[in-house]
Amino acid sequence: MGGADARGSGLVGLARRVAALDGRLEVDSPAGGPTVLTARLPTEVREEG
Repeated sequence: MGGADARGSGLVGLARRVAALDGRLEVDSPAGGPTVLTARLPTEVREEG
């Protein structure tokens, strides 16, 4: 694992905020880096009219 620890409170807090919006947080942190965070959030298409 790279520099990010998925068990750390910072990432847990971020994951909770993303989950509150019905999204998900992905953490990819291979040895030697780089660490990549991806937040996937649902979107709503609004029709004008």
